[in-house]
Amino acid sequence: MTSDTAVRTPAPRWAAVAILGLTGLLYAYALWNAVAFLIEHSTGGLSLYGWFVLIFAILFPLIAFAIVYAIGNGRGALELFLVAIAGLGVVAVFWLNVVAHFAASPTLFAA
Repeated sequence: MTSDTAVRTPAPRWAAVAILGLTGLLYAYALWNAVAFLIEHSTGGLSLYGWFVLIFAILFPLIAFAIVYAIGNGRGALELFLVAIAGLGVVAVFWLNVVAHFAASPTLFAA
């Protein structure tokens, strides 16, 4: 009997660092954008719900990047890149939901 299991070869360390470094810059941009949005909207006063949503919007790219690292660690370069891009897609959709939620009901977040 033979087994047709493929042997997974992890990406070279330099490739993994390059992929995570370049996509990490995009995750950092999402984080920076959330911080700027929080500063902009906190000057007018925020409710407790508004603070929660905006602080979670800051933490979400960090959480997503940690999950990407956990899933992509030990995989090939292409798999790691695809996981990182998929995580960026999730972060972008979440950010668009936050912005749309603030635009649709600004009184819900006002203090």
